[in-house]
Amino acid sequence: MRPIWTGAIGFGLVNIPVKMYSATETSNLDLDMLDKKDHAHIKYMRVNENTGKEVDWENIVKGYKYNDDYVVLDDKDFEAASAKKTKTIEISDFVKEEEISSLYYETPYYLEPDKSGTRPYKLLLDALKKTKKVGVSTFVMRNKEALAILRPDKNVIVLNKIRFEQEIRNPEELTLPNNTEVKPAELKMAITLIDQLTGKFDISKYKDTYNGELLKLIKAKASGKKIKAPQMKVVHNKAKDLMDQLKASLDVKRKKSA
Repeated sequence: MRPIWTGAIGFGLVNIPVKMYSATETSNLDLDMLDKKDHAHIKYMRVNENTGKEVDWENIVKGYKYNDDYVVLDDKDFEAASAKKTKTIEISDFVKEEEISSLYYETPYYLEPDKSGTRPYKLLLDALKKTKKVGVSTFVMRNKEALAILRPDKNVIVLNKIRFEQEIRNPEELTLPNNTEVKPAELKMAITLIDQLTGKFDISKYKDTYNGELLKLIKAKASGKKIKAPQMKVVHNKAKDLMDQLKASLDVKRKKSA
């Protein structure tokens, strides 16, 4: 793995030099965009809107429009704005992880200690495990300030980017069944169904089967086979009563278990 960011964790007055790595990778098939007529590759060009000519990457800069003109910025300018934030994952608070709604979670990254930071890294890792807390922190990545939590996962500290509060939409805009009453017997039956389906979470049970099926289709098309798309129909349970549907669900579970 190649690091995508290098800097340090700020833990009080302790600095822990670290490297950041992507903790995930896509499982999607690598599909190319082609011209329908001759299957030639579609390429994107960076074009000067005034001349219509293509511009090389080395000649592209970033700028902010200010008073009808552009102020051009380079990497040193971004660092000068806050050198500490561009190089430090600064822990400001420690909280219980369950206090953070899943709505806020974004991308996970692994943090690896530099050789000079192994002892303080292990100290923070063990302290997070012992207290069952996560560290709330801010840092700058790709010239954008990010909010994150640091949490232990086995023997590694994981940085999970989380969203700022203003990035979460208000659910009050939705039409929700707030005034709908649920019968006690229905609730009891629903809880019974949940209990029957409850088990220990095992991520290895869940496989991305769609890409496998898509690859089979690709191979079939490559060999000249005609593909007939299946017609999907939404089949509703014959029982219209909610209680009857719950009972039927329990019966299906029992039959599978038998």
